Amino acid sequence: WDAAYERELQTFQDIGDTGEIWFGEESMVRIIRWLEKHKVPVDSSVLDIGTGNGVLLVELAKSGYTNLTGIDYSPSAIQLSEKVREKEGMSNIKLKVEDFLAPSAELSGFDICIDKGTFDAISLDPSDAAGKRKLYVGSLCRVLKPEGFFLITSCNWTKEELLNEFRGGFEILEELPTPKFCFGGRIGNSVTALVFQRK
Repeated sequence: WDAAYERELQTFQDIGDTGEIWFGEESMVRIIRWLEKHKVPVDSSVLDIGTGNGVLLVELAKSGYTNLTGIDYSPSAIQLSEKVREKEGMSNIKLKVEDFLAPSAELSGFDICIDKGTFDAISLDPSDAAGKRKLYVGSLCRVLKPEGFFLITSCNWTKEELLNEFRGGFEILEELPTPKFCFGGRIGNSVTALVFQRK
């Protein structure tokens, strides 16, 4: 991931392109719409897990959210998100290099946690993916307040699989609409987007 974000950082410095928006613009709109529809206060503390280029946080800030933190275990990703934050004039967004599987003690008490693709990436780790998924759920329980919301967007997991992964400590609130496709007479989703609440 470092190499990928170093390339994106260089591209941003060269031509101002922020790089890949995971799951596209509509994935950010979907998250912001849900927060607005449910009248989530704009001063709620929000953690973007695996923030990458930080574009989601910038969009949240533009929508009025004021208590925003992004973490990524890649220092290059945080460097890139700092440059994007600077360009957009969003100095109130907090950014930190953090490994979510071993979060620091100060990473706690969030009202909302958002994941667009980080759980997917962790799930693909060739060394003990199942163990890392358990660590992820444990970390989520530590950083998210009881009754807090967890919004996850995944292209690797179905709704049923995610329900199973997060059954320890979380209950499903809502499945968000995502693009559908038809193959062999069956209809499916290319992306799953769910909202959980911490028990």
